[in-house]
Amino acid sequence: MKDRTFASTNSRYFGDRAFYRRVAAIVLPMIIQNTLTNIVSLLDNIMVGRVGTLQMSAVAIVNQILFVFYLCVFGAVAGAGIYTTQFFGRKDDDGVRYSVRFKLFCVALLTAGTLILLLTAGRSLIGTYIAKETSAADASATMQYAMSYMMIMLTGLVPFSLTQVYAGTMRESGHTGTPMAASMAAMAINFVLNLLLIFGLLGFPRLGVKGAAIATVVSRFAEFAIVAFRSHRDKETFTYIRGLYSSLYIPRNLFISILVRALPLFLNEFLWSFGQARLLQCYSVRGLNVIAAMNIANTISQIFMSFFLSMGNAAGILTDQQLGAGEFDTAKQTADRMITLSFMVSIATGLILFLISPVFPAVYNTEPEVRRLASKCLKVVAVTAPLAALANAMYFVIRSGGKTFITFLFDSCFMWVATVPAAYVLTHYTDMPAVLIYLCVMMLDLIKCVIGLVMIKKGIWVKNIVA
Repeated sequence: MKDRTFASTNSRYFGDRAFYRRVAAIVLPMIIQNTLTNIVSLLDNIMVGRVGTLQMSAVAIVNQILFVFYLCVFGAVAGAGIYTTQFFGRKDDDGVRYSVRFKLFCVALLTAGTLILLLTAGRSLIGTYIAKETSAADASATMQYAMSYMMIMLTGLVPFSLTQVYAGTMRESGHTGTPMAASMAAMAINFVLNLLLIFGLLGFPRLGVKGAAIATVVSRFAEFAIVAFRSHRDKETFTYIRGLYSSLYIPRNLFISILVRALPLFLNEFLWSFGQARLLQCYSVRGLNVIAAMNIANTISQIFMSFFLSMGNAAGILTDQQLGAGEFDTAKQTADRMITLSFMVSIATGLILFLISPVFPAVYNTEPEVRRLASKCLKVVAVTAPLAALANAMYFVIRSGGKTFITFLFDSCFMWVATVPAAYVLTHYTDMPAVLIYLCVMMLDLIKCVIGLVMIKKGIWVKNIVA
């Protein structure tokens, strides 16, 4: 009896070889893509860091502001992507086309709005990240670097948005190879241009942070060109591309249905990313050294976190397709297995990150204090990685059934009710070291994990939304 119970429990949380082969086919290209992207981001960060601490802080501030836009695009695309995946699961090309048109509509509005905002109020937004205690000379130089970097980066918003529409639809239909190849090509272009333009190698002008921005923008145009060309050339594989632009028609009921589920997801990504920006503002009262250290730590830790972040994304894709096909019991089993796998991967990656945390900050041309703080922040990320992995996997599973309002409460509302207030109080009203505050804030994910597990076990997310 005990053996049968153990076998049942074991099969619930651990799959067979066929299951892991299917997971690998989806998740490995995403892991490769995300890992290489983060490695290139790390190299970019190191290159800018070799120029100076003020330049690195300026780039970190602008990237944190643009991060809000990036996640808003991800949220808008992902909201419609739930429908894309389920429509694909039931082999409905018309439905996929409608969902892609919805994505295009959303990213057009977001891009236009962001351009207007940053062109008119960009300087004021940047100024909120520069602590009052910063010397006038350093504050002025940081602002100058940040503005020159931002103005160039704005030209890359359009290709970035369109890439998310095309590449996201490919992934949701199970084709992860082309987005990975496009991302790798873009990363190679970005890396080479960074070397040439930041440092002025091979006769190119030495442009510093401007060179980093130009390299990023060029690489984004290249990435979009690759995914768009492949989508429109191979209509036998990407059958939904036929007639995509023949009209802008989306059935009214479907448009409203997608909007109802996409809006909470969009608001979630906006509020969550804005919360991340607000967190950096909280930490910035401790000085530019803290911003620089966290920038280093975040860039390095993203390489390791990409493993379980990709696991969560894969969990959402697999359960979404199974829900669309009406395979509810299979979807529940897949969710349990993917959450378990994500947790185990996070323990391994967290251990590796903890062991090498003193190594990477040493390559930056910055003050010893910044390197020391960065190393400690990396250890905090490593210790709390299992909590982040669990919360991430459960978020994608709950979202797969269209429960976007619940994920809104689970993610961004928690950020603004618990995480941001805790960081604000601890940074403004205590003398706790910045790293200890960082640990306390990260440990709040434990509460999210408990809430998420309850929702997963109750099965509130199990729903076919395209039937």
